[in-house]
Amino acid sequence: MVACLTIPAFALRVPLLRRPELNGRPVALAPVPGEQALLGSCTSAAERAGIRPGMRLSEALATCPSLELLEQDPAGVEEAWESVLRRLEEAGYAVEPVEPGCVYFETRGVERLAGGLQQALRRALDAVGEEWGARVGAASRRFAALAAATVAPAGRALVIDDGEAHLFLEPLPLDLLPLSPERREELSELGVKRLGELARLPGAAVADRLGADGAEAWQLARGEGDASVEPRRPPAEIAETLSFPEPVANELTLARALAALIERLLARPERAGRAPRQLALSAKLVGGGSWRCSLTLREPTAEPDRLRLALASKFTELPAPTAELRLELGELTESVGTQAELIRPRGSRLRERLRVGLRQVRAAVGLDAVCTVVEVAPWSRIPESRAILVPRDD
Repeated sequence: MVACLTIPAFALRVPLLRRPELNGRPVALAPVPGEQALLGSCTSAAERAGIRPGMRLSEALATCPSLELLEQDPAGVEEAWESVLRRLEEAGYAVEPVEPGCVYFETRGVERLAGGLQQALRRALDAVGEEWGARVGAASRRFAALAAATVAPAGRALVIDDGEAHLFLEPLPLDLLPLSPERREELSELGVKRLGELARLPGAAVADRLGADGAEAWQLARGEGDASVEPRRPPAEIAETLSFPEPVANELTLARALAALIERLLARPERAGRAPRQLALSAKLVGGGSWRCSLTLREPTAEPDRLRLALASKFTELPAPTAELRLELGELTESVGTQAELIRPRGSRLRERLRVGLRQVRAAVGLDAVCTVVEVAPWSRIPESRAILVPRDD
């Protein structure tokens, strides 16, 4: 069975855990500095007061003057989410994270150890902890598992049988589908507001009107779709932190601190001479929030000067003075060096560059970032049915 564990409003729960006095009060995430003044996630008390995510700040304060605002903490969210994933992995699950607050895993390897499916799902909930209010859904397909986790009560697991998946999905709203707001609004204007209403439409008509995204959504609404889980490779936990006695906003001081962090990281024995392919720079800000930036290098390198040059330009994005700076090494190369050839075949340099570029794109965006068009039905009259996209291999 494929299981999906979700933690609603995870980005809001992280700062709320540090402020227990705000429990039961209307609270929302403050807008991101430098962007539109739109609210982030909000608590159920805020929703009862008329507050919704994406509402303008001025309108929200006029609607609910007692609304409490919490600063966004992307660095804290990433750290807390990594802690949740490691707890699941320590419990025996191979996880595939989608975003902070949503992760897939298979229960087959743990069911025998735990004593059954329900016990395996309970083991996952216990590993995460009660403080997060996690919920789990299990089904034979990924989308059905996600839908089950969405409607499951907090701290509980919901299992959907394969024969009842279409009946379970029928009354659910279209918000679960990976569609853009414009597509959802278009379907709503056509009178399609539930998954069952979309599933009953002819697939060819949906593909003709909405394209490839609509065809995929139609398959998901019918209870079809992917049934596999691609577990992640646990990242190497190599990080260094530098705290300042006073908040710093000077780029020169930050650049010197970054140079010290790079030297510390490159001297760590866990690196074993491997070059970093991905780095993450984060900072704790004065107002209590945080800032985080991930960087995928075009070419893996362990040269301090090149790393400083790649990361120093990110300091211009800091929205406030910094109290603490942290640098993490993400994905590392598998080998220490490269073996050169005396005589290279014609075109090998280009193929090597393409392979390196593919690995960089996958590290930055994901496994499905680069795809190849494969023709499967050239006789079809529907353009979207003539070919499919398949993830490209090296």
